[in-house]
Amino acid sequence: MEYVIDYINSHFTEYIEELKDYIRIPSISTLEANKNDMQRCAEFICSKLKDAGMTRTEIFQTKGHPIVYGEWIGEPGKPTVLIYGHYDVQPVDPLNLWNTPPFEPVIKDGKIWARGSSDNKGQNFVHIKSAEAFFKTTGSLPVNVKFVIEGEEEIGSESLSTFISENKELLKCDAVLVSDTSLYEPGVPTITYGLRGLLYMEVEVTAANRDLHSGTYGGAVANPINELAKIISKLHDKNGKVTVPGFYDEIQKLTKVEKENFKRLKFSDKKLSKDLGVKELQGENGFTTLERMWTRPTLDCNGIKGGFIEDGAKTVLPSKASAKISMRLVPNQDAVKVAKSFEKHIRSLSPKGISVEVKMHHYGLPVVTPLDSKAIVAAAKAGTKSFGKKTVYTRDGGSIPIVVEFMQKLKAPAVLLGLGLDSDDIHSPNEHFWIENFEKGILTSAYFLEEFSKV
Repeated sequence: MEYVIDYINSHFTEYIEELKDYIRIPSISTLEANKNDMQRCAEFICSKLKDAGMTRTEIFQTKGHPIVYGEWIGEPGKPTVLIYGHYDVQPVDPLNLWNTPPFEPVIKDGKIWARGSSDNKGQNFVHIKSAEAFFKTTGSLPVNVKFVIEGEEEIGSESLSTFISENKELLKCDAVLVSDTSLYEPGVPTITYGLRGLLYMEVEVTAANRDLHSGTYGGAVANPINELAKIISKLHDKNGKVTVPGFYDEIQKLTKVEKENFKRLKFSDKKLSKDLGVKELQGENGFTTLERMWTRPTLDCNGIKGGFIEDGAKTVLPSKASAKISMRLVPNQDAVKVAKSFEKHIRSLSPKGISVEVKMHHYGLPVVTPLDSKAIVAAAKAGTKSFGKKTVYTRDGGSIPIVVEFMQKLKAPAVLLGLGLDSDDIHSPNEHFWIENFEKGILTSAYFLEEFSKV
């Protein structure tokens, strides 16, 4: 490993320049005007995989944007790691809020500033460069490696979902390595081993067959906004628990080891309150803030619509009102079962003076990788070696549906080895990536390949 690490350190300046070239391609997946840029970016990353030493590289065309694949299967009997990333980026609007041109990378204050620098070009490029370092020094890799780098992560990964289903044998692996999350704190190697799922519902309440004059009919006909507000207010009890029957049945509880890991993070409620500008935090009683954000299921109203919302006044009883409601799910919760229970509960809370329609928009499943998974253990050792600090373990309250698909369809554990920071302003103007994290990321990736070969 000494030669590999020395090679990485001595060629880091070159890696920065290559990353700049990668970033300069405006691969915005959601805009038709950038379709040619998407193809160009796929070709760029495919060439980098070939230059790194992959013996097979291929661009798979899809109904959407291309998927780039690369592999080196030269170690029979050794494990295979599938490395996932995405080359597509978010739009740059509003352009006037950028301090520098979004697709002309600038290095300043120890960071590289540009769209895609952190999400996800900088984070996926580290793995290509670590593989290259092995080939340049030892002529081979310690494990078998497959790369899948897509161009639709920012718009739902529809093509990749189909690709995984149709290419299970091609993608067969012992672990999936993903760098698209964050470090818990600057300089602290972090493994995210769990993600909550998502269930997204909509409730529409209807009273009269048309909007009514509130003076003429007020007091005689149900007001959908009033009734919907009452329904929403009854979805939590005084202790912050969700009142949907069966909502908490069979949910996976935290282990003693997990609770001890959370304590080591020394999370500050006071710091979060200050950062968010709220006087105090709130949520389900009996749990810490980290537990509530990462490991407990939740229910939230994400939007409500109805009646007159323009400037001025209009005295109206609206015919309809609706609300978007999402639920974050945890392992062992069945999304379809929860959806049915939610609808039944909504109907039980609704008075006879209104009619109710409940529909499900979509759902994504939760996932947790066991901490004693061989890939997790290898990644933790790798992070500690490269950062010089003990690796910490976190879970995330959000969802990454494609990670769940990899795990379910390929029957392989996922390792979320994040290298960005929550302060990197991804999806916002002035996105950036710390140069130190880019460097440490390449080293971590190299150490991971070495450690994973020992399992």
